[in-house]
Amino acid sequence: MSFLLLLVIAAICGAIGQSIAGYSLGGCLITTVVGFIGALIGKWLAAEMGLTYILPIEVGGETFPIIWSILGSAIFAVAIGLLSRGKSQLKK
Repeated sequence: MSFLLLLVIAAICGAIGQSIAGYSLGGCLITTVVGFIGALIGKWLAAEMGLTYILPIEVGGETFPIIWSILGSAIFAVAIGLLSRGKSQLKK
């Protein structure tokens, strides 16, 4: 049950991050993956900068930082958007 809740939270964070970035990578499954990758990126950025988690949620013993996940998702979506946009311009 906690894994399903974690999937829903990651999907919501991924969707918000993609909306902020202005670039959608795909459907619901991709959005969930973007949310998880965003959480990893966000946790790493917070640790590197010495910042605390903002709005953390504990699900099944794991801490999921909501705000850092959204920011990480936006960064990841922008990076993928720039990479794929560059590839599509090369094809033309």
